[in-house]
Amino acid sequence: IAIGGDHAGFQYKNAIKTHLEQLGHKVQDFGPSSVESCDYPDIAHPLADSVENGTNELGIAICGSGNGISMTLNKHQEVRSALCWEVELAKLARQHNNANVLALPSRFISLDLAKYCAEAFVSEKFEGGRHERRVNKIKLI
Repeated sequence: IAIGGDHAGFQYKNAIKTHLEQLGHKVQDFGPSSVESCDYPDIAHPLADSVENGTNELGIAICGSGNGISMTLNKHQEVRSALCWEVELAKLARQHNNANVLALPSRFISLDLAKYCAEAFVSEKFEGGRHERRVNKIKLI
């Protein structure tokens, strides 16, 4: 699982990484390494590349609102980043949309809720079926 964010998501990133590792997941950290101001695209693009090329099956990205990092991630054709702030949204993003990156808004949800969203996201599977037809229409290429 790839994980990364910006300075606003730094503490959440570290806590979620530890939580997922405790659950037995292998997590690759794309940064940042401190709360010093940084630009989320510098983290998002390498994280997205790792999902696109199969190095990581899934990703989790955290910034203040979750919007900027999700927008950046979704510029990649093979990435489907879903901004979620509830566990049920994280589950549905995987089940119905085959999202492969979870974007979290650190300034708008509690750390505990962010951990639950991440855990749900990595635990769910894509249902396929009627959803597959729709997901296949997302890419421009």
